[in-house]
Amino acid sequence: LDKRQILPGTLTFLKALKYAYPADELMPLSCKGRVRGQEPNRGDIDESLGKFSLTLIDTLDTLVVLNKLDEFEEAVRKVVRDIRLDNDVVVSVFETNIRVLGGLLGAHVMADLFRQQGERMQWYRDELLHMAKDLGHRLLPAFNTTILNPLSRIGTETDTCTACAGTMILEFAALSRLSGDSVFEKHARKALDVLWNRRQKESDLVGTVINIHNGEWIRRGKNSGVGAGIDSYYEYLMKAYILLGDHVFLERFNIHYNAIMKYISQPPLLLNVHMHNPTVSVRSWMDSLLAFFPGLQVLRGDLKPAIETHEMLYQVTKQHKFLPEVLLYINILFHWGQHLLRPEFAESTYYLYKATGDHYYLRVGQSIVEKLNVYARVPCGFAAVQDVRTGTHEDRMDSFFLAEMFKYLYLLFSEKSQLPINIDDYVFTTEAHLLPVSLSTKQPPWLNNLGFSIELVKKQTGNTLFSLYHHVIIQCLFNSSLCSSKGTFPCPLLLLLSFCKRQHKVTCNLPIVHSS
Repeated sequence: LDKRQILPGTLTFLKALKYAYPADELMPLSCKGRVRGQEPNRGDIDESLGKFSLTLIDTLDTLVVLNKLDEFEEAVRKVVRDIRLDNDVVVSVFETNIRVLGGLLGAHVMADLFRQQGERMQWYRDELLHMAKDLGHRLLPAFNTTILNPLSRIGTETDTCTACAGTMILEFAALSRLSGDSVFEKHARKALDVLWNRRQKESDLVGTVINIHNGEWIRRGKNSGVGAGIDSYYEYLMKAYILLGDHVFLERFNIHYNAIMKYISQPPLLLNVHMHNPTVSVRSWMDSLLAFFPGLQVLRGDLKPAIETHEMLYQVTKQHKFLPEVLLYINILFHWGQHLLRPEFAESTYYLYKATGDHYYLRVGQSIVEKLNVYARVPCGFAAVQDVRTGTHEDRMDSFFLAEMFKYLYLLFSEKSQLPINIDDYVFTTEAHLLPVSLSTKQPPWLNNLGFSIELVKKQTGNTLFSLYHHVIIQCLFNSSLCSSKGTFPCPLLLLLSFCKRQHKVTCNLPIVHSS
């Protein structure tokens, strides 16, 4: 796709930022920002809004990917100068973590990189990191529960969703390793431990909602799938291994993944089952959030089911222009026609293209761009669709549209040489914020008692080989030449370690997980 076809959307992107600031969110039909308390209350939806210019913070590292570096520096100055985090409002812990904390950390990483390069951000003194640490401490009271899993909202809930508790480790571990304060990573790890220990031991599945006082899965929360309520828990187990290098996360992910493929995956469909009786399907529909799952399967190297599910979803978009919020299993009919400009389908399209190199996925991406420009773009931004059958707009543009959708689409059509950063050096959070894989080499002292030692790995392999080992892990995830015809990786690390043994006379006793 010619970049000129994306450019009109990029200009609208910058216009949307202008109209949204300093409010949290853009009302694209009204051409003004949405200020919590000044517009009609939308219930839980408004708990993403904390009067901290959400859209601006969530979008900072997208400006870098778009190579809008002057705009990035100006936006960072605005955040440092104008934004306060001590507003007296109740917010969603989950949304604040992935959007605001993740946005501050991703932007800090970019600002620090440019400062070190010596051309930009010479005034920057880690202000975004200080803000992130402040916000992290404000979120910590959510973990003051009997089972140590965080509340959905501080002080207001007795239950929390699996994704809410299990989607903290990337941001909290990055905050700990960048700031040197161990408390954040410790809490996020404990929350994951609780979910793991509370899994159904026979099926190895988890439910969607857990009681934070007694650790029991509540009745309505015993459904198990890969969509809303659970989705990013699985994602963060896999990505925590990539970001932090701790094989415990990968082992847990693989056990869960095998259970998913046994009970939930019926390609191209992804079912919802009862966690205690997984042969029983409990719903007749799929939600659009599960569109992320083919991308996660790509990270694991399981391409065949990823391709099948993605293709099914693509056919839905060809019929209805966009993915509706909820689809019925039977004949893949829509059940709830709303479309909130969610990015998960574009995300999986990006991963499949990176893994296969198949230009078919560029054509899928072109279709996404064209439909956004024709059916969602309005003078002041992009508007959610109230019903995919009628195309009626809503006066709503969530921050994730600019944070994720633009990022994945721009990367899909960009060569690495066109980007201001080496994208392979970063892990995408669930909100598509960029955290450096180099964090895995910064093992903090508080992990010494967990049976995982970066230094031991270095001692066994030598510093050079360790760096090579970690680099190959990351490259394997995106190198299509390493994929077999069945869509799985032929364990290239074994080849690497065999080479090391021959060339350097060393024995590498490292945790290896075979594709089988």
